[in-house]
Amino acid sequence: MKVSIEILERALKRERAARKQAEGILEQKSEELFSLTQELQTSNTKLEKLVKEKTSELKSVFKNIIDAYVVMDLTGDVIEMNDAAVLFLGYSNKKEKINLANLVYPEDQHTINTEFKSLWEHGAVNNYQVRIVTKSGAIKLVDINASLIYNAQDTPIAAQGIVRDITKEKEAEEQLIASENRLATIILNLDSGVLLEDEHRKVVLTNSKFCELFSIPVAPEALVGADCQVALEKSKGLFKDPEGFVDRISALLDKKEIALADELITIKGAILERDYIPIFKSKVYKGHLWTYKDVTLERKYRQSIEAQRQKYRNIIANMNLGLLEVNRDDEILLANSSFEIMSGYTEAELIGKKGIDLLLHKDSKAKLASENEGRLLGASNSYEVVAIKKDGSRRHWLISGAPNYDINGEVVGSIGVHLDITELKNLESQKEVLLKKLETSNEELQEYAQVVSHDLKSPLRSIYALADWIKEDNEGKFSEETEHNFSLIHLTLEKMEQLISDVLDYSSVNADNKYKVEVDLNEVIEDIFQIVYVPDHIKIELKTSFPFIMGNRSRLQQLFQNLISNALRYTDKEEGKIEISCKDLGNRYKFSVRDNGIGIAPEHHEKIFKMFQSLHQNKESTGVGLSIVKKIVESYHGEIWLDSSPGVGTTFYFILRKGL
Repeated sequence: MKVSIEILERALKRERAARKQAEGILEQKSEELFSLTQELQTSNTKLEKLVKEKTSELKSVFKNIIDAYVVMDLTGDVIEMNDAAVLFLGYSNKKEKINLANLVYPEDQHTINTEFKSLWEHGAVNNYQVRIVTKSGAIKLVDINASLIYNAQDTPIAAQGIVRDITKEKEAEEQLIASENRLATIILNLDSGVLLEDEHRKVVLTNSKFCELFSIPVAPEALVGADCQVALEKSKGLFKDPEGFVDRISALLDKKEIALADELITIKGAILERDYIPIFKSKVYKGHLWTYKDVTLERKYRQSIEAQRQKYRNIIANMNLGLLEVNRDDEILLANSSFEIMSGYTEAELIGKKGIDLLLHKDSKAKLASENEGRLLGASNSYEVVAIKKDGSRRHWLISGAPNYDINGEVVGSIGVHLDITELKNLESQKEVLLKKLETSNEELQEYAQVVSHDLKSPLRSIYALADWIKEDNEGKFSEETEHNFSLIHLTLEKMEQLISDVLDYSSVNADNKYKVEVDLNEVIEDIFQIVYVPDHIKIELKTSFPFIMGNRSRLQQLFQNLISNALRYTDKEEGKIEISCKDLGNRYKFSVRDNGIGIAPEHHEKIFKMFQSLHQNKESTGVGLSIVKKIVESYHGEIWLDSSPGVGTTFYFILRKGL
């Protein structure tokens, strides 16, 4: 028991000693920790003071920098920035807390850690391009150059950097690249061969057309950097004059002066035009540009145009029509030889003169001035004028004028074709006189026909009466043969009287046409049926209705009556049939009268329309009826014809205009 207490006391004593030692150590550590805290506070105070000093120093240095200048602590918080930064970012570090990392555009946040790590490891970061969002919400692309700030112990205490706005520069750069790409695309696809050489005659740029023209079987890109002098020797064989091709290039390179439209002819006959343009930068020669264009078709077209021009120039010079070209002021620019003959003036005497003053009679000047005004507005016209030749004689000219245009479509004057119609005008005057005389003669002839008709019919009627009297006075005394002869006399007298009437009708057809009224042909045909005798075995059918026509009612009735009577007269079938119809042709009417009579042989189709032509012996026919029909139709500017077969029948067709 005693031993146990001693052991316990010793253990308790050791525990007290250990606790006392631990308390001593703890007190010592606390003192060291307090001391360390004091030192840290002192260090922080010095750091802040140093940063402020450094910032103050830097502020004086960078206050006038155009680009934004920013100082931040090691966590990214802004300590100081210049006026340019305040203006650019839209923040003021005196009033607002700014962390530069928070300004980075969200899509670019992933780049921050990498760049900050580089800053801590290397002490600087150069040309870090990133998008930031300013206070106004604007997205700007900036270029950052930053470095660490160290204290006297070479410990980093802050960072400083210049933030430059390169948004517009980047846009300009992208536009320049796009423009270069477009230009390269255009050059590659030009219809002209392009070759750009540097000052050492190395290929800088070429295109597909150049490779095609010079039969180079590689892509244009493969030629970049190639020696053009070597290629020149290989290419010269493509041209008719290979040495001249080489010598001309050497001469151009020596002179270094612009040369345009050099002509080259290949051995295949193609024609090329070559341009040479030297390139200088600050007056220092940097190379040259060649362009080659295939103008074969253009040259051939130009030659063709020139040949055509010469052809028409010869035609104009030698044609019988006078040609005159004038400007907008009516000043003569060109006159062909025919116009010289027409006017009596030479071309030299005409050039520069005003045609209206030199060539026209006073009565025609106003007319020409009016027509010229119309031509200047783009109108073509034809008109007659009275001209005065150089010898003073009066001539009548027919002028056909048209506006003359330049390549821009502007009216620059007019061109007139002149025809001397003096003789024609004289003939027209003579014609007018003759027509007047003819009209008078026709009137006299009509009057004469009336008189003759009356004078001829009177003796016929007297003979007819005398023959009746003789027959009555000797009734029962004449033999049968004498009685028959008296019947023949009566028949002949009747036919003679009908013939005189028909001739009178024929001669008066045109005279009656001046009296025109609106005529209903339906009524005309109905009236005819009341006049003519239609045998029971013949049926007349109207296949259509008939129109109203302006004309002479009596003549139109005579036209249809003669054709219907003719059909009745020559219908020989037991069941005769006559059809009458009309068809509208727009501005004309087509009529037809069809029968199933004896018909007419083709060789007689024209003959039947002539005077006194009758194909069959018929006591009622005088041979004038169809002549009258044709004359009536033609007097209304129509036409008549027939379709007939012997034994089958005949159809007469005739056309009348609606506006008779």
